[in-house]
Amino acid sequence: MIPKLRRERQIADQLTHRPLSFSAIRRQVNARAVNRWALRGLNVLLFIALFGDFLANEKPLYCIVEGRTWFPAAHQYLVDLGLSKWETRFLTNDWDQQPYEKVIMPLIPYSAEGIDLTNSNYKSPFDKQNVSSWRFRHWLGTDQLGHDVAAGLVAGARTAILVGLVAMSIAFIIGLFFGAVAGYFGDDRLRVSRAGLILVVIGFLLGLFWAFSSRSYQLSEGKLGLELIVSLLIFAGVIAAFYGIAALLKRLGIGRKKVLIPADNLVMRLIEIMNSIPALLFILAALAVIKDRSIFYVMGIIGLLRWTGIARFLRAELLRIRKMEYMEATRALGYSHWQAISRHAIPNGIGPVMIALAFGIAGAVLLEAYLSFLGIGLPPEAVSWGSMLNNVRSNFAAWWLALFPGLAIFATVMIFNLLGESLTEVLDPKSPSGN
Repeated sequence: MIPKLRRERQIADQLTHRPLSFSAIRRQVNARAVNRWALRGLNVLLFIALFGDFLANEKPLYCIVEGRTWFPAAHQYLVDLGLSKWETRFLTNDWDQQPYEKVIMPLIPYSAEGIDLTNSNYKSPFDKQNVSSWRFRHWLGTDQLGHDVAAGLVAGARTAILVGLVAMSIAFIIGLFFGAVAGYFGDDRLRVSRAGLILVVIGFLLGLFWAFSSRSYQLSEGKLGLELIVSLLIFAGVIAAFYGIAALLKRLGIGRKKVLIPADNLVMRLIEIMNSIPALLFILAALAVIKDRSIFYVMGIIGLLRWTGIARFLRAELLRIRKMEYMEATRALGYSHWQAISRHAIPNGIGPVMIALAFGIAGAVLLEAYLSFLGIGLPPEAVSWGSMLNNVRSNFAAWWLALFPGLAIFATVMIFNLLGESLTEVLDPKSPSGN
């Protein structure tokens, strides 16, 4: 009987409607020239973000000092990880003062944090600069302190891509869960035992108390990132423990009567509450609690703000998909709810979510630039396109400090918006190019 049921499920999987594969989507996106240029631009951004330390750095890529070969730009990663140390001569003397026998410098021989005092006080790209050779010229100018603008653009690309991808990954996970629950179960399919419902609610409240309220001192005075992870683990552990107790009571036949949970209604009310909170007010309130500013906190806050759109798109798609014949077949063949959701519902409803994800990354990049321009969230030493734009407020004549970061923000947002529009054309069933 079991092999027969397994075989029926395999047949059902084969007959189930499958979405377009990644290669098919990429092929259709590449059909238009503007989309190809958007993908090339995305590849350039990813390359700059990944290899920025080898493109703009005051440390050489390769050098020979006193007969020894060094790769300083790569060696810095080992130093940051605590796996190696710099020799004293590299700590006491600047890199441009080392007795090189042979040296290969990066394309931009400055780091975003490096200061060139001889070319400080707003040197424009066309001003006469005090450099030893054209190789060390600041081709896009400097700011008041002497930071190289081109090196800042490289570092800003890493910040923008990191914030966009990580923040929307957080939003994607949260939105995927709530959207799947609301869309698949609706208001008429989620039934839980009374004992299970009561215990989970009690566990949720106790988890909040033990994980956050009772640990308020540790969260405010300790390292917020580490303490937050500990609190989340405590919260998840309490929920899991009470869920296990509920499962045990169910096996014993205690409190087995089912209660209908209007999952769709509850999730939509939660989304409305989140959307009713002004984004800037939410960010200011969250950052006021955080003692130390960090880019990781900014990414987490943006992720908590952006999940509602993903949840709404997935919910709408699953409300349609759950009435399809192949979804009825999964229930007839004995699939559990979570098997049907993970193996059939989500893969076939993920298309609109990918569209929202592309547009969401553009919005996250723009929001991070906006926060950095206001001096909110990121630490003062962090370099982003928004913080570079902020320098123009001290000298409006420094046009290059507004032009180049502004163009970088515009190009990045346009790339992700173009990709979002192309995905809309490919994945929209009503589109001639859709599936």
